Amino acid sequence: MVKIAPFKGITYNKEKISNLDDVMSPPYDIISEDMQNNLYEKHPNNFVKLILGKQYESDTKKDNRYTRAKHLFDEWQKKSILVESQNHAIFPYKIDYVVDNEHRTMNGFFVLLRLDPDYALVKAHEKTLSKPKADRLDLMRACTANLEPIQLLYVDKNDSIRKMMDDQLASPLLNVTGYDGFTHKLWKLEDKKLISTIIDKLNDEILFIADGHHRYQTAINFADEMKKKTHNTDENAPFNYRMVILANMFDEGLAILPTHRFIKMPSVNMEDLLQQIQQYFTIEEQTVEKSEKNYDDIGKRILSTIQTQEGHKFALYCNHTYYVLTLKDEKVMDDLAGDRSKIWRTLDVSILHKIILEHILGINENNLEDHVRYTRVDGE
Repeated sequence: MVKIAPFKGITYNKEKISNLDDVMSPPYDIISEDMQNNLYEKHPNNFVKLILGKQYESDTKKDNRYTRAKHLFDEWQKKSILVESQNHAIFPYKIDYVVDNEHRTMNGFFVLLRLDPDYALVKAHEKTLSKPKADRLDLMRACTANLEPIQLLYVDKNDSIRKMMDDQLASPLLNVTGYDGFTHKLWKLEDKKLISTIIDKLNDEILFIADGHHRYQTAINFADEMKKKTHNTDENAPFNYRMVILANMFDEGLAILPTHRFIKMPSVNMEDLLQQIQQYFTIEEQTVEKSEKNYDDIGKRILSTIQTQEGHKFALYCNHTYYVLTLKDEKVMDDLAGDRSKIWRTLDVSILHKIILEHILGINENNLEDHVRYTRVDGE
């Protein structure tokens, strides 16, 4: 049984922060060093200082990014920069954004979700890596808080849960523009009858992790530690719950935006790499003027060249040159990943990782985190 619960959320105090846009931060796993610096400069209370604080050569076991996050988290609450809601609530959440010149609104809501260590009711689709899990676990140990949500999908063909919540929405608690340029809105619903109805509706659901695999497994690891430390075996103990955003899989506002891979392999020779790629893909070479510095525009232009309704296209960028790669024949995946389902073998992400990263570059689950970093920022 899926078990969700309302909670007392902690939010920024609008009376203390004149412009809430200045304290917003993207998720930790897409923040580059430049972005981190920009967020630090934007406001002394920017949330990045909690979820991805800076590291220094002088760091010690007693003074590091995790202990500093704990200090700031406590201090901001004492100074009422961050304030806790008085009552338990669920928190409806909407993101207004434009993709492919189309305006969309994603709908979700924040709740607590009881952890499912066996992944029987919470389904995952990504392998988790040791370094991100260790990092998030150190942060959770220090702050004993859920500083970022995990996003999961549920199935509601009639969209009944969103409609029930929307009927009770007035002015949002928060209305901010994020680093992504999207408008993020948050409400607070304390109606006990409505909350009970939503809890009942989700009892028999199966949930699918859309974003936050590392954070979810970290929460499970932290709960295991706490059970041993406290000898508390109550399945409803607080550490057995995790803050999440739930969204309807049928929500028309959902979109899958591209996540780019940075490949760090000093030994790679581009000429040899392209020769190997040519066995499986047609290659079209394009150049970028060295004087052109608007990297977001360059990124969008590259993305536009690989948009397709059929076939599989990718872009490989290196030193002011990018190559449009078009898969010649899907059947190669039958040979490289015959143990996987037909649908899995035809996913772009599967083709990218199986053929280029694993088969050609030798990057697999064992060394992935040594050679690959992810970003959703086109300009990067």
